[in-house]
Amino acid sequence: MATIIIFIFAIIGPLLNLLWFAIIASAVMSWLVAFEVINLRNPLVYNVSRFLDAITRPFLRPVQRIIPTLGGIDISPIIVILIIGALLQVLPRIEGALLGLVGG
Repeated sequence: MATIIIFIFAIIGPLLNLLWFAIIASAVMSWLVAFEVINLRNPLVYNVSRFLDAITRPFLRPVQRIIPTLGGIDISPIIVILIIGALLQVLPRIEGALLGLVGG
């Protein structure tokens, strides 16, 4: 049982880190598109943008429903990044507590 817990937490941490980077990349790409530095008519840019949107949208959408945009600025990526950071800080403690419970 302890091996399963260690495996699950070994997967969750890096996935959260990847999500953190995807949210940052998505926000930067949206700014670049908004300021017309890059153009979505370019197929590569369009595909990367759609991919990042598909990855981040399920995590950003619930926050966007609760907190509306402030003056045209979407702060949901900031909130989700803060939540991910808090989870990354708490995960080792949760893992240790679970391992303590199962005797691992």
